[in-house]
Amino acid sequence: MASIDPQQNQLREWLAAVAQRDAVAFRRLYDATSPKLFGFATRILIKGEWAEEVLQESYISIWNNAASYQPALAAPMTWMTTIVRNKAFDALRRAGVAGAGVEIDADTFDPAVMEALESGAATPFEALQLSGDAKSLAQCLTRLEGMHRQAIALAFYHDLSHSEVAEQLKLPIGTIKTWIRRGLERLRGCMSKLERA
Repeated sequence: MASIDPQQNQLREWLAAVAQRDAVAFRRLYDATSPKLFGFATRILIKGEWAEEVLQESYISIWNNAASYQPALAAPMTWMTTIVRNKAFDALRRAGVAGAGVEIDADTFDPAVMEALESGAATPFEALQLSGDAKSLAQCLTRLEGMHRQAIALAFYHDLSHSEVAEQLKLPIGTIKTWIRRGLERLRGCMSKLERA
């Protein structure tokens, strides 16, 4: 039987305080959860700067929607991860259409929230220590076409079947199978070249 994460109760308390517009609790929630959520966003988006923007957008959503969090339905990290996942997929869709990153208008948000997000410490991206293999994989993934990369990310990072990926991307399953097969071939070739370099 899996043990209960002792941090879950603390996260629930912070979320309840955030629902009451407690900026200190929000800062603590951010400090405790942002490294994991940033890593999750990076796995979907690959580009660190996009992941940072999605993370910021996600925490603004967490601030605005904390009152709607229902502990009986999901653990705090599950709820927040779902927000990050949805924001990341929105960013991918926007990038696929516009070919640009995500825009966040910080001027429309509560200054206390924005101040809570500011920190003299290293950014989550700077703090993230990737192994050599992970760095190589990330580098190779960036060389794939955007939609091919997205199909592979959905299949392998989110454990979706080919048909689920096809449904998510609104494309024929044959196209998805081809993109994933070709993408994996390119990744293998790229990783081999990097290993020899």
